[in-house]
Amino acid sequence: MDINKLTGIVVDLCIRIHSRIGPGCFERVYEEILFPIEYDELLIRDAYKLDLFLEGKLIPELKSVYPLPPVYFKQIHTHLSLLNLKHGMLINFKVDLMKDGIHRVFNNFGKESL
Repeated sequence: MDINKLTGIVVDLCIRIHSRIGPGCFERVYEEILFPIEYDELLIRDAYKLDLFLEGKLIPELKSVYPLPPVYFKQIHTHLSLLNLKHGMLINFKVDLMKDGIHRVFNNFGKESL
């Protein structure tokens, strides 16, 4: 899937979720609503764990804090650098308008996908 289409889907879903339940939940709640995932048998030993990873090309990082500390931008940059990927999103649900909580983050040296 094209990266712009993929991020558009994420933005649309975030706006719908935020409109319905508002900014008062913990980030884990938004993560579960946005991307329900089932695992049969998953074993990760000493792995650096991403919260979400979509289509092998997009790392969305969900937050629910105000104000949004700059360290979270560094966190998503670290994720992108470690995986040598180009596209990430920092999505903060603790805002009045969801559009104010959506940030695209880029690693100019990363690949489009794994």
